[in-house]
Amino acid sequence: MHKALLAAVVATAGFSSAALAQDLTVGVSWSNFQEERWKTDEAAIKEALEAAGATYVSADAQSSSAKQLSDVEALISQGVDALIILAQDADAIGPAVQAAADEGIPVVAYDRLIEDNRAFYLTFDNVEVGRMQARAVFEQAPKGNYVMIKGNAADPNADFLRGGQQEVLQKAIDAGDITIVGEAYTDSWLPANAQRNMEQILTANDNKVDAVVASNDGTAGGAIAALTAQGMQGIPVSGQDGDHAALNRIAKGTQTVSVWKDSRELGKAAAEIAVAMAKGTEMEGVEGAQKWTSPKGTEMNAVFLEPIAITKDNLSVVVDAGWIGKDALCQGVSNGPAPCN
Repeated sequence: MHKALLAAVVATAGFSSAALAQDLTVGVSWSNFQEERWKTDEAAIKEALEAAGATYVSADAQSSSAKQLSDVEALISQGVDALIILAQDADAIGPAVQAAADEGIPVVAYDRLIEDNRAFYLTFDNVEVGRMQARAVFEQAPKGNYVMIKGNAADPNADFLRGGQQEVLQKAIDAGDITIVGEAYTDSWLPANAQRNMEQILTANDNKVDAVVASNDGTAGGAIAALTAQGMQGIPVSGQDGDHAALNRIAKGTQTVSVWKDSRELGKAAAEIAVAMAKGTEMEGVEGAQKWTSPKGTEMNAVFLEPIAITKDNLSVVVDAGWIGKDALCQGVSNGPAPCN
């Protein structure tokens, strides 16, 4: 679960020349392109495939699990040699994995769990992401009324995150220091749905809310929009993904933390693993792969990468890494935290 794992994966699945993957095509099925981060993932996948001499093809399910099944069928009919699937619905995607298995096409379950041992699971440690979110918010608000804005109910990551959050907050909840006054899943992770949920929770509680644990930057943005409308911006709010808008909000002081999962590393690893498996590497043969048992008891081969919590205290990390430029990070910020001071 450390960066060494990624290095090992890349070293094993990497390629000394483009010829090694010549004539291979990797198909990517995206759940949607409405969130900023997937474009970054896609660019990393494309770059790694190009470096390996493989061809990239893709489809956008536009938040429809039914369309995603059709998309995968279409990619298979195009003759792809491997599939990378960002599942819209972990349960509904089953027939797509079956269709790929019937054709002998390896599958990488990208960032979101697909409950099938025929898929290689590649993601970040999402339980730890949840812990990081809750720790950062709890540090700012050790007592008070909390709201939990969760992810999409059809995405297992939503509950992995929620479990990690609960681990951190449970002691304070048991002591009566924290009360969870509202909790809601966010359909399709859409910011507008998160904003609507937050508005309803604020109304139900007469705005008596002291902190919000939102499960990604999109839902954080929705929650912050609802808070801002009530003049409550600045209370602790969490997120994840390192979206540029969220990092700017951290610099401005309206978001507390974004757990950064460098999707450039994730995309590169997915592409290289997909090509390696397309060339015959067994899942067990991927260096750094570990056996992992899902909440439903499915034993899978998986690699988990390590996230980083970004707060006002270490914003320079994302600039130094080339993730975001200083101008974009500090837009509208005067005398903020480094490097915006």
